[in-house]
Amino acid sequence: MATSTSVPTTGQDPDPAGALRFPADFRWGTATAAYQIEGAAREDGRTPSIWDVYSRTPGRVRNGDTGDIATDHYHRWPEDIELMSRLNVGAYRFSVSWPRVRPTGCGPASAKGLDFYRRLTDGLLEKGIEPVITLYHWDLPQELEDAGGWPARETAYRFAEYAGIVADALGDRVKTWTTLNEPWCSAFLGYGSGVHAPGRTDAADSLRAAHHLNLGHGLAVEELRERLPAGTEVAVTLNLHQLRPLTGSAADADAVRRIDGIANRIFTGPMLDGAYPADVIEDTASVTDWSFVQEGDESLIHQPLDFLGVNYYSPTLVSHHEGPAAHGADNHGASDHSPWPAAEQVAFHQTPGERTAMGWTIDASGLYDLLTRVRRDHPGLPMMITENGAAFDDYAGPEGEVRDPERIAYLREHLAAVHRAIGSGADVRGYFLWSLLDNFEWAYGYSKRFGMVYVDYATQRRIPKSSAHWYGEVARTGELPMR
Repeated sequence: MATSTSVPTTGQDPDPAGALRFPADFRWGTATAAYQIEGAAREDGRTPSIWDVYSRTPGRVRNGDTGDIATDHYHRWPEDIELMSRLNVGAYRFSVSWPRVRPTGCGPASAKGLDFYRRLTDGLLEKGIEPVITLYHWDLPQELEDAGGWPARETAYRFAEYAGIVADALGDRVKTWTTLNEPWCSAFLGYGSGVHAPGRTDAADSLRAAHHLNLGHGLAVEELRERLPAGTEVAVTLNLHQLRPLTGSAADADAVRRIDGIANRIFTGPMLDGAYPADVIEDTASVTDWSFVQEGDESLIHQPLDFLGVNYYSPTLVSHHEGPAAHGADNHGASDHSPWPAAEQVAFHQTPGERTAMGWTIDASGLYDLLTRVRRDHPGLPMMITENGAAFDDYAGPEGEVRDPERIAYLREHLAAVHRAIGSGADVRGYFLWSLLDNFEWAYGYSKRFGMVYVDYATQRRIPKSSAHWYGEVARTGELPMR
C-alpha cells in the first residue's frame, strides 16, 4: 500500500529527502517471547508450561510443532545479542519464563534459571542495549493450570510472588518492566475459544481468568514498586483492538461497544480507571454474576503506571447479527467456541485491503486511530508500541539473502502512523518491532515468519532480512525515509 509523504510531524518539518524525524529520545527496539525462542525445554530444572503440554497435544499446533528447541536462544543468546548490536537495536523486550525461574509455579526459585537471565541482561548492557522485561508472555507453569489456572484466584498471588523473585534478581540491572503481555489472549483464547493454551472452552472461566489476570497485574505492580529502585518504569502491555462498525447503523455501533467492552475496557477499566465498566458487567450477566470480584480488588488492580504498552497488528470490523452465533473472521483462529462471551449477536468481517501471511489486513490507519483514542481516553498516559510487525512468506535466495520488501513497506506505513500520532499529541515514547527472530508462532507452529532475522530451523543459522538492515538504519538515524 502506498503511503503519503504528507504525514503530520512532531513539530519538525520533514527533511528535503522526505524523511520523518522522531524525537531524539525515542526508543527503537525489538521483541521476543520466551517460549517462542528459548528452547531448552527440559534443561536446568525448567518444568512444563501450559504451552509445552498444549503443543504436544495432537491437533492443537500445526504440523505437531513444539517449542522444545525453537530458535535455541537459550544457548545462542550471545549470537543474538551481537546481531542486535550490529542492527543498531537500542532496546530488547524479552519475556522471562516463569517455569524456568520458579519451577512448578511455586516454591523456591531456580538459581540456574535466574542466572540465565542475569547473563542475558549483562550481555545486553555490555553492548549498550536496554533490557526491557515482560514477566508473563503466556507460559503459565502447568502445575498451576492443574490447580485451576487463571480462573483460580490463587494464580494471581503466585504471579505476584514470581514477580518479586525476578525483581530481586534483576532489579539492579533492568529499568523497564511490564507485568503481562496481552491478557486478552490469555483469558479469551486460552479459556474461551481454546485456540491457545491451555485450550479450555468455558465462557465463565474466561471472564474469571480476565479478572485474575487483572488482579495478578495489580499485585505484581505492588511487588515491583516495593522492590525496584526509584525511577524504574513499570507498565503493562495490552493488545488493544481498534474496532470499526460495518455500517453507520445504531445496531452496528452497539456491536462495536459490546466487543470493545470485552476486547479493551475489561482491562483498561480496572487498570486505568479503577473499576469495571457497568455495561461489561451487564452484557455478560447471562454468563456470570461476577461474584469472583472481591471487595477492594478494583483498587488493587488500579496501580499507577509509567506507560501503557500497546500491541497492534490489524483493525477489527464488526456488525450486528440476528440469528445463530456468527463468530466470523475475527483473526483469532478457527474454533467452534467463541472468544467473545455473550456476543452471539455480533458478526466479524474481514477488513478490505492487502493482507499479511496471517491473513490480517494491512491498515496503519488503525494504529493511528488507536493511539489517538488512548490519548483522548487517558490524557497524560505515555505509551510504547511494544509489538507491531507482520508475517510474510519469506525465503532464502540462491545466494543466501532474504529480501522482504513487503515488510519494509509495512513498517514504513506503521511508523509513519506513529509519527503522525505523536504530531497529534500522543505521547508515544518507543517502538518495538515484532519480532527479532522467526520463531514458534503459537498454534501456527513454525509456518509463519514474523522475524526481521530469518532462521533456518534445520541449522539454526540466522540471516538478517533486508527489513532488518532497513530498520537498523532507521534506529541509527531516528529518521523514517518515506521513499
